[in-house]
Amino acid sequence: MKLPELDSETIDRVLEMAWEDRTPFEAIELQFGLSEPQVIAVMRREMKESSFRMWRKRVTGRATKHAEQRDFIAGRFRSQSQKGSS
Repeated sequence: MKLPELDSETIDRVLEMAWEDRTPFEAIELQFGLSEPQVIAVMRREMKESSFRMWRKRVTGRATKHAEQRDFIAGRFRSQSQKGSS
C-alpha cells in the first residue's frame, strides 16, 4: 500500500488520534486524507510490534472508532463548567 509522505508532526498527530478511543477513523481521513487501512499501515510502521498488536486488539470492533457505528450523533459530553458550554 502506497502511503503519502508525512512529516514527523503529522505522523505524531495521526498516532495520537488513532490511539484515542473516541476519535473515529473518518476524522483522521477528513483531516489527513488517510483511509483506515492507511492509518493501520502507519501504526504498524511507526510502532513496536507488541504495541501495534495491543492497539489492533483494542480497536478491532470498537464502535467509537467508526462514525457509522456510534450510538450518539455528534461531539462528546461537555459539562456546564467547561469553556464554550451553553
